[in-house]
Amino acid sequence: MHRRLLLSLLAGVAFAAPVRFASAAPLSAADTVLINQVQTYLNGLTSLTANFLQVASDGSTRTGKAWLQRPGKMRFEYDPPDKQLLVAGFGLLVYHDPDLSQTTNIPLGATPLGILLANHVVLSGDVTVTNVDRQLGEVHLTLIRTGKPQEGSLTLVFGTNPLELRQWVVMDAQQRQTRVSLYDIAPGGPFPDSLFTYQGQTSASGG
Repeated sequence: MHRRLLLSLLAGVAFAAPVRFASAAPLSAADTVLINQVQTYLNGLTSLTANFLQVASDGSTRTGKAWLQRPGKMRFEYDPPDKQLLVAGFGLLVYHDPDLSQTTNIPLGATPLGILLANHVVLSGDVTVTNVDRQLGEVHLTLIRTGKPQEGSLTLVFGTNPLELRQWVVMDAQQRQTRVSLYDIAPGGPFPDSLFTYQGQTSASGG
């Protein structure tokens, strides 16, 4: 159950009947300017390393280290005693649980994280910004795949001075969420492809 919940929350994969999500809120001219700034920032984001804190909907927490390299690559290693590994690369999101000797492959484009890791982030067209929320020192942008709100949503949280990705929240089809906060963020890379390849997976796995 823990494995299933992790995939559902972090990857945004629905394992149950979808529920109805709220429609997009009207965007102001200031919202549009901000969205364009975020889009420019994300497309200029190449690679980073960070420690992370992951909080699930049941309040359970996990920590670890993350590597991100756009486009299309991310790696999550959980601190002991967790042995699970989550790797995005070559078109796939791969989750490996050594305790169960099970590996799950999901097309990255079928997950909300695929929006963040796209070759070119465009926050319009195939992606809809459903809400812009400004808080003290932060802005929150909630995104869905246009016409597919039942697949879940992705909320990106940015610091504003300077603009910096700090957190994301994945909401699944049952409105359960996982919040991933980044800290000790540092530029890095380029990283070797092997960092984003699960053992036994090749770079041709995702096409």
